[in-house]
Amino acid sequence: MKLIAAGWVLAGLLLGSLPAFAQDTNRFIFLCFGQSNMEGFPGILDEDKGPVDERLQVLAAVDFPALGRKKGEWYPAIPPLCRPSAGLGPADYFGRTLASNLPPHIKVGIINVAIGGCKIELFEKDTFPAYVATAPTWMTNTIMHAYGGNPYQRLVDMAKLAQQDGVIKGILLHQGESNTNDKQWPAKVKGIYDHLLKDLNLQAGDVPLLAGELLGADQHGACASMNKIIDALPATIPTARVISSVGCPGRPDHLHFTPAGYRQLGARYADQMLLLLGYPPAEPK
Repeated sequence: MKLIAAGWVLAGLLLGSLPAFAQDTNRFIFLCFGQSNMEGFPGILDEDKGPVDERLQVLAAVDFPALGRKKGEWYPAIPPLCRPSAGLGPADYFGRTLASNLPPHIKVGIINVAIGGCKIELFEKDTFPAYVATAPTWMTNTIMHAYGGNPYQRLVDMAKLAQQDGVIKGILLHQGESNTNDKQWPAKVKGIYDHLLKDLNLQAGDVPLLAGELLGADQHGACASMNKIIDALPATIPTARVISSVGCPGRPDHLHFTPAGYRQLGARYADQMLLLLGYPPAEPK
Protein backbone atom coordinates (compact mmCIF):
# COMPACT_ATOMS: atom_id res chain seq x y z
CA MET A 1 0.00 0.00 0.00
CA LYS A 2 2.87 2.35 0.82
CA LEU A 3 4.37 1.72 -2.60
CA ILE A 4 1.06 2.49 -4.29
CA ALA A 5 0.65 5.67 -2.27
CA ALA A 6 4.20 6.73 -3.12
CA GLY A 7 3.49 6.09 -6.78
CA TRP A 8 0.47 8.38 -6.72
CA VAL A 9 2.48 11.09 -4.98
CA LEU A 10 5.23 10.82 -7.60
CA ALA A 11 2.70 10.94 -10.42
CA GLY A 12 1.14 14.02 -8.88
CA LEU A 13 4.50 15.74 -8.61
CA LEU A 14 5.32 14.95 -12.24
CA LEU A 15 1.97 16.21 -13.48
CA GLY A 16 2.33 19.29 -11.35
CA SER A 17 5.68 20.07 -12.96
CA LEU A 18 4.24 20.02 -16.50
CA PRO A 19 3.07 23.29 -18.07
CA ALA A 20 -0.70 23.75 -17.91
CA PHE A 21 -1.96 24.72 -21.35
CA ALA A 22 -5.57 25.79 -21.77
CA GLN A 23 -5.92 24.61 -25.36
CA ASP A 24 -9.18 25.71 -26.97
CA THR A 25 -10.40 23.14 -29.50
CA ASN A 26 -12.73 25.80 -30.89
CA ARG A 27 -9.83 28.02 -31.94
CA PHE A 28 -8.82 27.01 -35.46
CA ILE A 29 -5.22 27.87 -36.36
CA PHE A 30 -3.96 28.30 -39.94
CA LEU A 31 -0.32 28.56 -41.00
CA CYS A 32 0.46 30.76 -44.02
CA PHE A 33 3.77 30.91 -45.87
CA GLY A 34 5.20 31.85 -49.24
CA GLN A 35 6.60 34.87 -51.04
CA SER A 36 5.42 38.39 -51.80
CA ASN A 37 1.76 37.73 -52.59
CA MET A 38 1.36 35.88 -49.28
CA GLU A 39 3.41 38.58 -47.59
CA GLY A 40 0.97 41.20 -48.87
CA PHE A 41 1.64 43.98 -51.35
CA PRO A 42 2.53 47.26 -49.53
CA GLY A 43 -0.29 49.74 -49.16
CA ILE A 44 -3.57 49.10 -47.35
CA LEU A 45 -6.84 50.75 -48.35
CA ASP A 46 -9.03 52.29 -45.66
CA GLU A 47 -11.78 49.74 -46.33
CA ASP A 48 -9.38 46.92 -45.44
CA LYS A 49 -8.05 48.40 -42.20
CA GLY A 50 -10.82 47.05 -40.02
CA PRO A 51 -12.37 46.60 -37.63
CA VAL A 52 -12.53 42.81 -37.97
CA ASP A 53 -14.58 40.19 -36.18
CA GLU A 54 -13.20 39.84 -32.64
CA ARG A 55 -12.96 36.08 -33.20
CA LEU A 56 -10.32 36.64 -35.91
CA GLN A 57 -6.78 37.13 -34.62
CA VAL A 58 -3.21 36.98 -35.82
CA LEU A 59 -0.27 35.60 -33.85
CA ALA A 60 2.52 38.07 -34.58
CA ALA A 61 5.52 36.23 -36.03
CA VAL A 62 7.68 39.38 -35.67
CA ASP A 63 7.57 42.55 -33.61
CA PHE A 64 5.43 45.40 -34.97
CA PRO A 65 6.73 48.37 -32.90
CA ALA A 66 4.53 51.01 -34.54
CA LEU A 67 1.41 48.92 -33.95
CA GLY A 68 2.39 47.85 -30.45
CA ARG A 69 2.48 44.17 -31.40
CA LYS A 70 5.00 41.76 -29.91
CA LYS A 71 6.19 38.52 -31.46
CA GLY A 72 4.32 35.51 -30.14
CA GLU A 73 1.21 37.35 -28.95
CA TRP A 74 -2.34 37.44 -30.33
CA TYR A 75 -3.88 40.58 -31.83
CA PRO A 76 -6.95 41.51 -33.92
CA ALA A 77 -6.18 40.42 -37.50
CA ILE A 78 -5.99 43.88 -39.04
CA PRO A 79 -3.43 44.12 -41.85
CA PRO A 80 -0.52 43.92 -42.15
CA LEU A 81 -0.50 40.35 -40.83
CA CYS A 82 3.00 39.34 -41.96
CA ARG A 83 5.44 42.17 -41.14
CA PRO A 84 5.20 45.93 -40.57
CA SER A 85 6.27 46.72 -44.16
CA ALA A 86 3.77 44.31 -45.75
CA GLY A 87 0.21 44.93 -46.87
CA LEU A 88 -3.02 43.20 -47.71
CA GLY A 89 -2.73 39.57 -48.82
CA PRO A 90 -4.92 36.51 -49.28
CA ALA A 91 -4.63 35.56 -45.59
CA ASP A 92 -6.69 38.63 -44.67
CA TYR A 93 -9.90 37.77 -46.46
CA PHE A 94 -9.30 34.08 -45.91
CA GLY A 95 -9.64 34.79 -42.20
CA ARG A 96 -12.51 37.23 -42.56
CA THR A 97 -14.49 34.87 -44.77
CA LEU A 98 -13.93 31.98 -42.37
CA ALA A 99 -15.01 34.03 -39.37
CA SER A 100 -18.20 35.14 -41.11
CA ASN A 101 -19.15 31.58 -42.11
CA LEU A 102 -18.11 29.48 -39.12
CA PRO A 103 -20.38 29.06 -36.07
CA PRO A 104 -20.04 31.94 -33.58
CA HIS A 105 -18.30 29.78 -30.96
CA ILE A 106 -15.34 29.08 -33.30
CA LYS A 107 -12.39 31.46 -33.35
CA VAL A 108 -9.82 31.81 -36.15
CA GLY A 109 -6.09 32.34 -35.71
CA ILE A 110 -3.62 33.24 -38.47
CA ILE A 111 0.18 32.88 -38.52
CA ASN A 112 1.94 34.38 -41.54
CA VAL A 113 5.63 33.94 -42.38
CA ALA A 114 6.52 35.06 -45.90
CA ILE A 115 9.46 36.61 -47.76
CA GLY A 116 9.04 38.55 -51.00
CA GLY A 117 11.04 37.20 -53.91
CA CYS A 118 12.09 33.97 -52.23
CA LYS A 119 12.23 30.55 -53.81
CA ILE A 120 10.50 27.64 -52.14
CA GLU A 121 13.98 26.46 -51.15
CA LEU A 122 14.01 29.08 -48.38
CA PHE A 123 11.53 26.94 -46.42
CA GLU A 124 13.36 23.64 -46.86
CA LYS A 125 14.29 22.67 -43.31
CA ASP A 126 17.67 21.06 -43.89
CA THR A 127 19.03 22.76 -47.00
CA PHE A 128 17.84 26.38 -46.75
CA PRO A 129 21.29 27.71 -45.68
CA ALA A 130 22.64 26.98 -49.16
CA TYR A 131 19.88 29.10 -50.67
CA VAL A 132 20.36 31.92 -48.17
CA ALA A 133 24.09 31.99 -49.00
CA THR A 134 23.27 33.03 -52.58
CA ALA A 135 20.25 35.24 -51.86
CA PRO A 136 20.42 39.01 -52.51
CA THR A 137 21.35 41.27 -49.60
CA TRP A 138 17.91 42.86 -49.32
CA MET A 139 16.40 39.41 -48.82
CA THR A 140 19.00 38.15 -46.38
CA ASN A 141 18.56 41.30 -44.31
CA THR A 142 14.89 40.46 -43.91
CA ILE A 143 15.61 36.81 -43.23
CA MET A 144 18.19 37.61 -40.57
CA HIS A 145 16.58 40.60 -38.88
CA ALA A 146 12.90 39.63 -39.04
CA TYR A 147 13.06 35.85 -38.77
CA GLY A 148 16.29 35.19 -36.91
CA GLY A 149 17.92 33.67 -39.97
CA ASN A 150 15.43 30.81 -40.35
CA PRO A 151 11.86 31.51 -41.59
CA TYR A 152 10.90 27.82 -41.47
CA GLN A 153 11.89 27.55 -37.82
CA ARG A 154 10.07 30.79 -37.00
CA LEU A 155 6.90 29.33 -38.55
CA VAL A 156 7.31 26.15 -36.50
CA ASP A 157 8.07 28.05 -33.29
CA MET A 158 4.99 30.25 -33.68
CA ALA A 159 2.87 27.23 -34.60
CA LYS A 160 3.96 25.39 -31.45
CA LEU A 161 3.09 28.45 -29.42
CA ALA A 162 -0.32 28.62 -31.08
CA GLN A 163 -0.94 24.94 -30.35
CA GLN A 164 -1.09 25.88 -26.68
CA ASP A 165 -4.16 27.95 -27.49
CA GLY A 166 -5.85 26.11 -30.36
CA VAL A 167 -5.74 23.41 -33.01
CA ILE A 168 -3.97 23.68 -36.37
CA LYS A 169 -6.54 23.00 -39.08
CA GLY A 170 -4.76 23.89 -42.30
CA ILE A 171 -1.71 25.29 -44.09
CA LEU A 172 -1.89 27.96 -46.78
CA LEU A 173 0.81 28.44 -49.41
CA HIS A 174 1.20 31.11 -52.06
CA GLN A 175 4.55 30.84 -53.78
CA GLY A 176 5.98 29.96 -57.16
CA GLU A 177 6.88 33.13 -59.01
CA SER A 178 10.56 32.60 -58.17
CA ASN A 179 10.31 28.90 -59.11
CA THR A 180 8.52 29.40 -62.42
CA ASN A 181 8.66 26.27 -64.59
CA ASP A 182 10.47 24.32 -61.86
CA LYS A 183 9.08 20.82 -62.32
CA GLN A 184 10.56 19.76 -58.97
CA TRP A 185 8.46 22.33 -57.14
CA PRO A 186 5.72 19.87 -56.05
CA ALA A 187 8.31 17.52 -54.56
CA LYS A 188 9.99 20.43 -52.74
CA VAL A 189 6.63 21.56 -51.35
CA LYS A 190 5.92 18.01 -50.20
CA GLY A 191 9.21 17.94 -48.32
CA ILE A 192 8.30 21.14 -46.47
CA TYR A 193 4.75 19.93 -45.77
CA ASP A 194 6.03 16.61 -44.43
CA HIS A 195 8.51 18.37 -42.14
CA LEU A 196 5.79 20.68 -40.80
CA LEU A 197 3.54 17.72 -40.05
CA LYS A 198 6.34 15.88 -38.26
CA ASP A 199 7.66 18.86 -36.33
CA LEU A 200 4.18 19.84 -35.16
CA ASN A 201 2.93 16.30 -34.54
CA LEU A 202 0.14 16.64 -37.10
CA GLN A 203 -1.59 14.17 -39.39
CA ALA A 204 -1.97 15.01 -43.09
CA GLY A 205 -5.62 13.96 -43.08
CA ASP A 206 -6.34 16.57 -40.40
CA VAL A 207 -4.31 19.41 -41.88
CA PRO A 208 -4.78 19.97 -45.63
CA LEU A 209 -2.46 22.15 -47.69
CA LEU A 210 -4.10 24.87 -49.78
CA ALA A 211 -1.91 26.26 -52.57
CA GLY A 212 -2.99 29.30 -54.55
CA GLU A 213 -2.37 29.83 -58.24
CA LEU A 214 -0.22 32.76 -59.33
CA LEU A 215 -1.60 35.74 -61.22
CA GLY A 216 -3.32 34.08 -64.16
CA ALA A 217 -2.95 34.23 -67.91
CA ASP A 218 -6.31 36.02 -68.09
CA GLN A 219 -4.61 38.87 -66.20
CA HIS A 220 -1.42 38.62 -68.30
CA GLY A 221 0.45 37.19 -65.33
CA ALA A 222 4.19 37.09 -65.97
CA CYS A 223 4.49 33.71 -64.21
CA ALA A 224 1.15 32.22 -65.23
CA SER A 225 2.90 29.24 -66.83
CA MET A 226 3.73 28.06 -63.30
CA ASN A 227 0.05 27.44 -62.62
CA LYS A 228 0.17 24.22 -64.60
CA ILE A 229 2.76 22.88 -62.16
CA ILE A 230 0.84 24.20 -59.14
CA ASP A 231 -2.35 22.59 -60.44
CA ALA A 232 -0.60 19.20 -60.40
CA LEU A 233 0.32 19.47 -56.70
CA PRO A 234 -2.46 17.10 -55.48
CA ALA A 235 -0.83 14.31 -57.51
CA THR A 236 2.18 14.63 -55.17
CA ILE A 237 0.31 15.63 -51.99
CA PRO A 238 -3.12 13.93 -51.85
CA THR A 239 -4.33 16.28 -49.11
CA ALA A 240 -3.47 19.38 -51.15
CA ARG A 241 -6.08 21.57 -52.81
CA VAL A 242 -5.36 24.21 -55.46
CA ILE A 243 -7.05 27.61 -55.29
CA SER A 244 -7.87 29.12 -58.68
CA SER A 245 -6.77 32.68 -59.45
CA VAL A 246 -8.90 33.00 -62.59
CA GLY A 247 -10.61 36.37 -62.64
CA CYS A 248 -8.62 37.80 -59.71
CA PRO A 249 -7.39 41.23 -60.87
CA GLY A 250 -3.68 41.93 -61.08
CA ARG A 251 -1.44 44.96 -60.82
CA PRO A 252 0.45 46.46 -63.78
CA ASP A 253 3.62 44.63 -62.69
CA HIS A 254 1.95 41.38 -63.85
CA LEU A 255 3.08 39.66 -60.63
CA HIS A 256 0.90 40.87 -57.79
CA PHE A 257 -2.82 41.03 -57.22
CA THR A 258 -4.77 44.20 -56.60
CA PRO A 259 -6.61 44.62 -53.28
CA ALA A 260 -9.75 43.34 -55.02
CA GLY A 261 -7.74 40.37 -56.28
CA TYR A 262 -6.48 39.57 -52.79
CA ARG A 263 -9.99 39.77 -51.39
CA GLN A 264 -11.31 37.40 -54.01
CA LEU A 265 -8.39 34.97 -53.79
CA GLY A 266 -8.51 34.96 -49.99
CA ALA A 267 -12.23 34.24 -50.03
CA ARG A 268 -11.58 31.31 -52.37
CA TYR A 269 -9.03 29.87 -49.98
CA ALA A 270 -11.66 30.18 -47.27
CA ASP A 271 -14.43 28.60 -49.35
CA GLN A 272 -12.26 25.54 -49.93
CA MET A 273 -11.30 25.31 -46.27
CA LEU A 274 -14.92 25.68 -45.19
CA LEU A 275 -15.86 22.72 -47.38
CA LEU A 276 -13.05 20.65 -45.86
CA LEU A 277 -14.15 21.64 -42.36
CA GLY A 278 -17.75 20.65 -43.11
CA TYR A 279 -19.18 24.17 -43.25
CA PRO A 280 -20.09 24.81 -46.91
CA PRO A 281 -20.05 28.56 -47.65
CA ALA A 282 -23.36 30.12 -48.63
CA GLU A 283 -21.95 31.72 -51.77
CA PRO A 284 -18.63 30.31 -53.07
CA LYS A 285 -16.42 33.02 -54.59
